[in-house]
Amino acid sequence: MRNDEIDYKLFGEELQYVQIELDPGETTVAESGAFLMMEDGIRMATVFGDGSGATQGGFFGKVMNAGKRLLTGESLFMTTFTNEGNVKAHVSFAAPYTGKIIPLSLSQYNGKIIAQKDSFLCAARGVSIGIELQKRLGTGIFGGEGFIMQKLEGDGLVFVHAGGYVTKKELGIGEILRIDTGCVVAYTSQIDFDIEFIKGVKNWMFGGEGLFYALLRGPGTVWIQSLPISRLAGKIMQYGGGRRREEGSILGGLGNILDGE
Repeated sequence: MRNDEIDYKLFGEELQYVQIELDPGETTVAESGAFLMMEDGIRMATVFGDGSGATQGGFFGKVMNAGKRLLTGESLFMTTFTNEGNVKAHVSFAAPYTGKIIPLSLSQYNGKIIAQKDSFLCAARGVSIGIELQKRLGTGIFGGEGFIMQKLEGDGLVFVHAGGYVTKKELGIGEILRIDTGCVVAYTSQIDFDIEFIKGVKNWMFGGEGLFYALLRGPGTVWIQSLPISRLAGKIMQYGGGRRREEGSILGGLGNILDGE
């Protein structure tokens, strides 16, 4: 094992946080802003890049790794938390919005998982967070996550966050699953990711589901979220902007009924 072997416990249901137990000398790395609390004996430090501890390429290599993180929408810096005491200690990290924290052991998935941008929360020291470029032009343009996704590599534990309820699907050889393009959280490297045009003029004009499915072909594992952050943000903007009909209106609730609400 190259990565630190850490123990953990999840708390909460829709708004979760993960508590990580560190033995003396163990370290966990986390995304900036994810920290919740820690016990005495743990030292926090800010590092440049992905915090994996890789020194290949020297300073230039670190700059390149940090630049890759910018492409996935993350910060140039990460925070590390090291247990410098003589007994076990705990540090906790909170989810950024309602949903689920997914613990993934990379050693069980051939050392690599491809995830949506902004999904990484924290990991054992040694996990590398890089970029994965979509191989097909159409997938990058219409696939919901663009050309660039996160690549999580190593053999330790990594924690990602997804919105709403999370479902894990195992796909056999050649088995196909069609998913809303924004609902794909992560998938293993063997999965073939593509897009498919929704058939039928009425479906894509009036169906309200966009023009494309995400098409995933096995073998491999895929994690699916029921509430992408983009969909949540859109609903908040829809209901938060402007005044609703029942608020001081003569029609009262009738206005919303006529509007289909």
